[in-house]
Amino acid sequence: MRTRTSTDKKEIEGVILKCQWCHVAMVDKEGKPYVIPMNFGYRDGTIFLHGSHSGKKIDILQNNPEVCINFSADHLLHFQNEQVACSWSMKYRSVLCYGQVEFIAEPEAKTQALDIIMSQFSGNRFKYNPPSLREVSVFCVKVKRYEGRIFGY
Repeated sequence: MRTRTSTDKKEIEGVILKCQWCHVAMVDKEGKPYVIPMNFGYRDGTIFLHGSHSGKKIDILQNNPEVCINFSADHLLHFQNEQVACSWSMKYRSVLCYGQVEFIAEPEAKTQALDIIMSQFSGNRFKYNPPSLREVSVFCVKVKRYEGRIFGY
């Protein structure tokens, strides 16, 4: 089996929408990588994220908004011969998304973004009280480039 590259937007979005979390990679002021798992929402080529107003992630993103976001799904360990280590491998589908973080400040836009994030997990409608909206940092990444990789499927 060989790894294949995918540029099919429907296939790429299918991988993203299967995931419950993603890994967001960024680079700090010292040029050091920093990667964290995050819940997310995805719609129309935009990834929506949220978190605290302060902390390492926010400090880094305010200084350098460039990110790479990883999604990975359909992991399945398999082998051709159980006794031969080199015949073991992992089937998977993965996507890398590149773009820049844009912070969302307006309460109505925050609510819409949070609804998109929540729709990744539930079909329910939610209410957000004003203090909660003030205390959460919401941001999005309009994907500039996708890289899809599929192995074993």
